[in-house]
Amino acid sequence: MGYKIQVYTKSVAETISIGRSLGRILSSGDVVCLTGELGAGKTYFVKGLAGGLGVIGIRGKGVTSPTFIIIREYKGRLPLYHIDLYRIGVVEDLRDIGMEEVIYGRGVTAIEWAERIADRLPDERIEITLRYEDKKTRLIEMTAFGRHHTQVLKKTAGELEKIADKR
Repeated sequence: MGYKIQVYTKSVAETISIGRSLGRILSSGDVVCLTGELGAGKTYFVKGLAGGLGVIGIRGKGVTSPTFIIIREYKGRLPLYHIDLYRIGVVEDLRDIGMEEVIYGRGVTAIEWAERIADRLPDERIEITLRYEDKKTRLIEMTAFGRHHTQVLKKTAGELEKIADKR
């Protein structure tokens, strides 16, 4: 198992802030895999990543879930490829849309519902699971796999304490 951080957020704004903190540190080729129940905050987290990458303002306005088109690209200091696998039917269809080129490309890739392609994910990645604790509180577990991603999470850890409750 990789290096792990757990934080609790009590609002959408905190979830976005956590994502923004991580986004500021991400570099070319980084892959962020998001899992969690419907409505747990995966897309809000990606809005934060976008803000941290300088995509669209500080809150990632304009970043929406690409549920029906599967992949959206946003321009920032690095390209952000936002993939949503919620409606994906056959995993083999992913080759047809160029997902492997995106994941192993020059930008940052954020994959919602990443568990649907668990056997195809790169060995080096950050996995983020969002869980409901109660109506307002979310547990965000971030696990880094690989040396580079471990360093990314370690750099992010100090900033996260200012934003959310680590319990």
